[in-house]
Amino acid sequence: MCEFTVYLEGEVVFRDAIYVKTEENKVLLRNILGEVKVIDGCRVSEVDVSSERLVLKPLKG
Repeated sequence: MCEFTVYLEGEVVFRDAIYVKTEENKVLLRNILGEVKVIDGCRVSEVDVSSERLVLKPLKG
């Protein structure tokens, strides 16, 4: 299974994400254990399946 490490501004903010959903100005992340993290004020900028890396980018006000 492909599990992503999630980065925001070069720092890891979540590990082993298997579900990602964007809602307005936030991104919802869920891992295989069902843990959920919501990150406000950002969007998905890049998804790299071969590196299992997902990059978030802050929204500019």
